[in-house]
Amino acid sequence: MFRRYAIYYTPPDGALADFGAAWLGWDIARGVSVPHLVMDGLPAPVWDITERPRRYGLHATIKPPFTLAKARHVEELQAAFDAFCATRAPVTLPALTLAPLGRFLALIPSTPCAAVTDLAAHAVRHLDDFRAPPDRETLDRYRTGLLTAAQEQNLQNWGYPHVMDAFRFHITLSGKLPKRQVAVLTAALAAHVEPLLPAPFVLDALSLVGEDEDGRFHLIRRVALSR
Repeated sequence: MFRRYAIYYTPPDGALADFGAAWLGWDIARGVSVPHLVMDGLPAPVWDITERPRRYGLHATIKPPFTLAKARHVEELQAAFDAFCATRAPVTLPALTLAPLGRFLALIPSTPCAAVTDLAAHAVRHLDDFRAPPDRETLDRYRTGLLTAAQEQNLQNWGYPHVMDAFRFHITLSGKLPKRQVAVLTAALAAHVEPLLPAPFVLDALSLVGEDEDGRFHLIRRVALSR
């Protein structure tokens, strides 16, 4: 049993997944800590750069973390997740690119992709019956970011502000950094990351993940999109 669940995109076994585990120091698929990469040119120690995203593992959020509703069981969630994946087709993005996203570094689509936004929106809706309402502390924490009216409505409807039209597909590689450090980090990582990114980039599976008592996320199952 986990204290929260989420739907992610996680890369399959291979070079990108291996890089992400070693960069962040956490292998979400195996549920273990791993030694960090040794890399020159970083603007700060890798442990500090990756402190915030480490516990989540290398991923893109599709349905944000949620507490399971009291009337629901994890076996029901797993069955519903499997059924959802069977109704959705893979999504093809032209490519992913290494780029700043605000004050952190991420892999983002090289061009906007409505299909991946639609996939995420359907996942949020389809599995929402399994989500317990967020508590006041959680709501207040999200609201410290000065939400737009649309984001506030998302928070009330779906328990998270950055969903539906506010969703943006991204694979996070750092915590928030000073802007000058983001540029240095981009240059340092480019040669390591860019050769690992296929073009086109096919999102052909989703992952059900769970958060343990230490706040680390673990892969529960990775299921192909098979419509």
